[in-house]
This record gives sequence, C-alpha cells and structure tokens, in this order.
Amino acid sequence: MTTAAPMPVPFPFAAIAGQPHLRQALLLAAVDPGLGGVLIEGPRGTAKTTAARALAELLPGAPFVTLPLGASLESLVGTLDLGQALAGHELKFAPGLLARAHGGVLYVDEINLLPDALIDSLLDAAASGVNVVERDGISHRHAARFVLVGTMNPEEGTLRPQLLDRFGLCVQLRNIGDAAERQAIVRARLAFDADPQGFRAKHAQEEAELAAALIRARVLVADAAALPYGDAVHEAVGALCIASGVDGLRADLVMLRSARALAAWEGAAAITTDHVQRVAEAVLLHRRKPEAEAAAPAPPPRAAKLDGSSNGKDEANSAGDEDWGAMPPEPVGIERVKPLRPLIDRTQAASKKV
Repeated sequence: MTTAAPMPVPFPFAAIAGQPHLRQALLLAAVDPGLGGVLIEGPRGTAKTTAARALAELLPGAPFVTLPLGASLESLVGTLDLGQALAGHELKFAPGLLARAHGGVLYVDEINLLPDALIDSLLDAAASGVNVVERDGISHRHAARFVLVGTMNPEEGTLRPQLLDRFGLCVQLRNIGDAAERQAIVRARLAFDADPQGFRAKHAQEEAELAAALIRARVLVADAAALPYGDAVHEAVGALCIASGVDGLRADLVMLRSARALAAWEGAAAITTDHVQRVAEAVLLHRRKPEAEAAAPAPPPRAAKLDGSSNGKDEANSAGDEDWGAMPPEPVGIERVKPLRPLIDRTQAASKKV
C-alpha cells in the first residue's frame, strides 16, 4: 500500500519581498473576493505561485485548489454522478473544482492557455460567487466564493480583451533589478529550503497579525453601512477611467470596491481619494486603451489676467509658446535628373520599320 506524499510547506506570505504591488492586490482580493480575482503577468521565477499558496494560508481553513491546463469543463463546474446514475438511483450532482475551492483560493497557472469556455465559467463564478450548472439533465447551483488567482507569461500569448476586463485586478511583475534586493530574496529562499519550520517560526507572529487583519477587513467590508464615500471619490474614479479610455463601467465599479477593500484593510473610517489613487493602476492596467497610454497629457491653458486685458507682447509670447521648438521652413533645392536613355536607338527603330 502506497502512501500519499506530504504536501510541501508553503512559504509564509509575510516573508515575500520585492513584490509590494502583488502583495497588495492579493490582499485586496482576499478582503473582497467579489472583485473578480487577480491576474498576474510576469516572467518565470517571480513568486507568482509562491504568493498564491501563501495567501490561502492566511484564510482560516481555506483550501488551495489548482486548475490544471488539461482540465475539462465538467471537472471544473461539476457534472452528473455517473456512478449513481448507472446504479439506477436518482440523478445526483458530482461537484467540481469550483465547489472544492469555495472559501479558499483557486489558482490557475498559464490561464491564457485555457479554452475560453473554461475561462468564462471561472470568471462568472468568481464575480458572482455562485456556480450554476445546467447540463446532462441536471439543474444545480451552489456557492463558489473564492479568490481567483491567474498567472500568465505575455510572451506565450494573451487573453482576449473581453476576458481581461472580467478580471478585477491585474499586476505586472518584472525581474528584480536591484542587486541587494535580489540577494536578500535569494538568502530568504535558501533559508526556507534548509529549514522550513524554523523559517516559518521566525515569521509566525507577523503571519498571525496579517490573518487577524484580514478577518477584520472582511467583516468591515461585509457591513453595507460602513466605509462611506463622498462625491470627491466618485469624481476621482470617473476622471481616472475616462482618461484611460476604458469600455463600459466595470472599471469604475471595481475601482470603488477596491478602494473600499483597501480602506477596510487599513481600518479607515471612510474611503478617500488617496485610496482610489493607490488601487487605480491595478484596476486600469489591463483595461487601459493603447491610445490612452500613448497620448501625452495636454499642457494646461495659460492663465489670463484678472482684468481680462492683454498686450501684443503677451500675445506674441503666447503664440511662441504654443509653437515651441518649431523650426522655420527651409527651401529645398531641386536636383537635375539625368534624362533617361531609350533602350532602342531612334535610327535603328526607323531602319527596322523600312
């Protein structure tokens, strides 16, 4: 009789260094799973899987479920229990990976390589918190509230814009360029590999504080009367989304929810424009139109005098400022072109005709 190999001990979330934006996005998605999950873009070896496994440990009793690339739609959403059906009993639903991930983290590596049908089902359940199955003669629905974490390497292809927009947050990781920071990360990993339990013991207190803060933030987010926000927050959200040229209003809604999750994580009394600014990039990174990225901000208009008067010197300076850096046109000479020589000499052509 063979025994199953023990699961590897997860790296503590508190010890993850060098990726502050990744840490914040994962914590916000854990505070409010209704955000729609986190898409992590980046090269290999940037702690994507490590961070996702570590996040699940912060949630009390949370499962960590991995969706393999070869998974079928039935294994994801669930299907008919064939054993019960063949035995002649009543139709019974066999739950899939979405049911197993309820209350925890569902991790999908290389999500851009999955079929679109699986991605649609994943994102539907992540946003609604409910998995609805209507197939194989059964109609079933069950709770599926989980933190969806998907990773992808842009070098291997991307997702369609319609699917990208359904992810709540997006983080783009880059290789660590600071030598001292790289060495610190490598030393921490080597220390963990040499003595996992001892390394985890050093970060146990910080891990407990993170888990307690996460529970408090989730309770605060669940209170509909908590964390109010005023018109200034709405104006900031609208201005950021318009400037990024996003489609629809999903970005506005996700940005408000993300700012609310950040305020809850920090124990704030209300949502402020500072919370909006700090979550905006993760909300807009995968929704921003290319032309919005390339467009340079327009220069502010010149302030007019209080009395409305002006003089010729001011107008000349204004005109010069508007065309700053322009060079006067220079005449371009016309070069003489050597006439083309015919392929057949005229005298030869005349003799041929005769």
